[in-house]
Amino acid sequence: MTENRAMQDKKRNFGKKDMSNEIKIAYFSMEVGLETDIPTYSGGLGVLAGDTIRSAAELNVPMAAVTLLHREGYFYQRLDENGVQTEEPVQWVVEDFLEPLDQILTVDLEDRQVKVKAWKYEVNLGKNHVSVYFLDTDLPDNSDWDRTLTNHLYGGDSYYRLCQEIILGIGGVRMLRALGHDQIDRFHMNEGHAAFLTLELLKEYCEASGRKSISDEDIEAVRGKCVFTTHTPVPAGQDKFPIQDVEKALKHYPCMQVRDLIVQDGTLNMTYLALTLSHYVNGVAKKHGEVSSHMYAPYRIDSITNGVHVAAWTSEPFRDLFDKYIPGWREDNFNLRYALSIPGQEIWEAHTQAKRELIHYVNRETNKGMDTDILTLGFARRAATYKRADLLLSDIGRLKEVYSKAGPFQIIYAGKAHPKDQQGKELIQRIFQSINALNSDVKIAYLENYDIQIGKLMTSGVDVWINTPMPPMEASGTSGMKAALNGVPSFSILDGWWIEGCIEGVTGWSIGQISHDLEAERDTSKDVKDIFDKLQNTIIPLYYNQNIQFRCIMSHCIALNGSFFNTQRMMQQYVLKAYF
Repeated sequence: MTENRAMQDKKRNFGKKDMSNEIKIAYFSMEVGLETDIPTYSGGLGVLAGDTIRSAAELNVPMAAVTLLHREGYFYQRLDENGVQTEEPVQWVVEDFLEPLDQILTVDLEDRQVKVKAWKYEVNLGKNHVSVYFLDTDLPDNSDWDRTLTNHLYGGDSYYRLCQEIILGIGGVRMLRALGHDQIDRFHMNEGHAAFLTLELLKEYCEASGRKSISDEDIEAVRGKCVFTTHTPVPAGQDKFPIQDVEKALKHYPCMQVRDLIVQDGTLNMTYLALTLSHYVNGVAKKHGEVSSHMYAPYRIDSITNGVHVAAWTSEPFRDLFDKYIPGWREDNFNLRYALSIPGQEIWEAHTQAKRELIHYVNRETNKGMDTDILTLGFARRAATYKRADLLLSDIGRLKEVYSKAGPFQIIYAGKAHPKDQQGKELIQRIFQSINALNSDVKIAYLENYDIQIGKLMTSGVDVWINTPMPPMEASGTSGMKAALNGVPSFSILDGWWIEGCIEGVTGWSIGQISHDLEAERDTSKDVKDIFDKLQNTIIPLYYNQNIQFRCIMSHCIALNGSFFNTQRMMQQYVLKAYF
C-alpha cells in the first residue's frame, strides 16, 4: 500500500516546477531534426525525435536528449534531368546554432582513447526547456579518422557505423554524467543505434558494487532503467555488426562479458541488445506492435502510436484560424476536435493560402507551371523500394484515362535515396521516366533535397496526401499526420498509423485491405486498381463537384486525426507507460 501511494505521489509530481532542473529521462537518438538548417536528420526518425523533444519541453518532462554532431549532415541531394541522384556534404556553421560546452571526456576504441566534447541546443517552449547534447569527436587531439567519427549521418562502412554507435551510447552516458546528470531514472533508446548505452550502464553498476564481473543483479538493474522504441520491421533498419569487429573496437571494455546474452550467429544485433536490456519495449503503431511481437518473440512488445508536434507542423494560415476559433489548441491539442465548428469556407480559404505558397515554390524550383486551382496530389517519403513511390505511375495509360474522364490533377514528389541504396536511386529514375513519358498530359514535379521546410510546404499545401508502402513494412509513418493538421486528407495503404486514422470517406480513403497474414505476398495489381478506381470515381469528382463535402472531410481530418495523432498525446503515454 505504501509503495503504491508513493508511486501515485511520484506520478502527480512528475513535471512540476521543482523538478525542472533535475533530469530524469535521457532520450538517445542517432538523428534529431530540430530545424531545417541543422541537417542532423535524414527523415522520419529524426523529425519524430525533434517533435518528441518539443512536446517533452511543453509538458515539462525533465528530459535531456543525446545525439551526434553530423557536421556534413545526411547529404545535399541533387537530381539531373533523368533523376540521377548525386550527393554532396551539407555546408552549415555549427556555431550559428549550437553552444559549445567545456566538458571533454574519452571513449576507448581499440587501443586508443577518443576524445569527445558536446554542443548544446536548447528547446524552449514557454517557461520550460529540454537540452539537446550533440556529441563531437572533431577535436585536435584525435586522429584524422577519429575526428570524422561524428561527421556523417548513416555514412561510412560498417566499422565506421559501429564506432559511431559506440560514441553515441557509451559516450552519451559519460557525457551526461560529466554534465552532472547523475539521477536519471530512464534511458530511452529511439531505435537500436544507441543500445551500447546499456553496456555502459552495466559497467557503472558493476564498478559501484566492487565486483569484477557482471551479475544478474546488474542486468536487472539496467533493464529497469532502459526503454526501447523500435521503428521499423525493415531488415536494413536493424544494425548488425560482426562480433570480431565489436571485440576489436571494445577490446578493453569489461562489459563484453555479457556477449552470450547479445550475440547470435557471430553477430551483434543492436535491436536484440536493446530488447534484451530494456524493461519496456514498444512499436510505433498498434499494427507495428503486433508485427514486432511476431518478429521478436518471446519479447513483450507494447505499442505507442507516433504523433507529430502540432504547433510545429500547422501552417500559418491554419494557426491563425485555430487561434480565432479554438483558443488553447497549442496547450491542449485535444481541443482541435472543435475544428468541426469552424466554417468550411474558412478552412478552404486557409488551405488555399497554404496551397498557393506550395505551388509558387514548386513553379520557382521546377518551372512546371502548376495551377493552384487543380487537384494536387502529394507524395514525399524516403526513396526506399518498399514505400513504392512509383505505384501511382505504374500504369501510364490508366493514369491518362483517369485524367481525361474524371478531371485534371497534378502530382508533387520529393524524397532522398540513401547514397548506398541503388534500388532507391533507380526508383527515383523510374519516376522521372514516367514524368518524361507523360510530357504535358499530367504535370508532375519532383522536388530535390527534401527537408523539413519542403515537408511543411507539401503536407500543408497539397489537396490529398498519398502513401503506398508494402504492408506490413510501414511501422507508423507521420507525414499523413502532418497533413491532417492542415486539413489534408490521406489516400493511403492500410498500414502503420493509417489503420487507426482512416475512417473511409470521413478522414480520407484507404488503398486495398488490411494485411492480416504477415507472410502473404501482396498483390500489387489490386492496389494499383484500387488507386485508380477511387481517384476516378470518388476523390476527383468529390473535389470538383461536391466541394462542400470535401471541406467536411478536411474538417474531420483536423478534428479526429489532428487532435489525436500528435506528440503531446504520445509523450503523455510514454510518461505513464514507459517512464514509470
